[in-house]
Amino acid sequence: MKKGYMYIALTTIIFSTMEIALKLVSKSFNPIQLNFTRFFIGGLFLVPFALNTLHKRHLSISTKDLRFFALLGLLGTVISMSLYQLAVQNTKASVVAVLFSCNPVFVTILAFFLLREAIHKNNIAALILEVIGTIVIIDPLNTKLSILGLALTIASTLIFAAYGVFGKKKCAKYGGIVVTCFGFLFGSIEMLVLIGITHITPIANLFSSNGIAIFSNIPLFTGYSLKNLPLMCFICLINTGAGFACYFKAMEETSAQTTSLVFFFKPILAPILALILLHEIIPVNMIIGILFILAGSISSILPELLAQRQTKLEKTA
Repeated sequence: MKKGYMYIALTTIIFSTMEIALKLVSKSFNPIQLNFTRFFIGGLFLVPFALNTLHKRHLSISTKDLRFFALLGLLGTVISMSLYQLAVQNTKASVVAVLFSCNPVFVTILAFFLLREAIHKNNIAALILEVIGTIVIIDPLNTKLSILGLALTIASTLIFAAYGVFGKKKCAKYGGIVVTCFGFLFGSIEMLVLIGITHITPIANLFSSNGIAIFSNIPLFTGYSLKNLPLMCFICLINTGAGFACYFKAMEETSAQTTSLVFFFKPILAPILALILLHEIIPVNMIIGILFILAGSISSILPELLAQRQTKLEKTA
């Protein structure tokens, strides 16, 4: 269990730096290019861990499941994470970090509708509190935040929650690292195909003429320099590869519910790091919103943690 909490601590620190690192390089790269690079290299980083898991479980991946991983990669890596990268580019890193931390509650709600998993009063309370927190952060009557950035963040969070729900069944069979690794790799291949399509002249011209040149002639190798290369290595290997590896190792050592403590601490740590590293001011409404989101996280997580503690005490009695 102590090892599990060590993985939770590492995941929290790594994930809390993600939006900041992406923000620091966002002006050097096309957002889709950056998304492709970090998930492709991150997926390759996870390959040895995934193969080791398959070996330990005496499993091989069926053709049917490969198709599933391709769909999962499209949903999580191509759609959700592309929206997420665009969100980081269009609004404050601290705001993206805090709002994205609401995704475990959305996972619970979607799991109820899609997987028929039980939903409890504390889950409903958590959703209400986190929605209130989100509204307070957005401050719709006096917002100075990018509406586009906020919309992209919320869309990314919801789709990532759906990605988590759809991947849940395969996690039980293959383990989280295997599902994540193959989802990353398939998603990267799909993104590479889409990037290739943007170089077809009529399509490139269509995007450019409609004011979305960001999707026209998406580059693969431009933007790199000796100055940003160390940070890109950090994003690909640490933020993406090691971060997700630690996240799923934490699940193996503890439980999915306990591991979701990551999204309890991230809304606290990420804005502080953004203040220190990006000089992003934390306004009063954001502090209040964070408190509501933390209250929602406590409502969602605490009953399960107390139940686990009680079970452990009964076993040792």
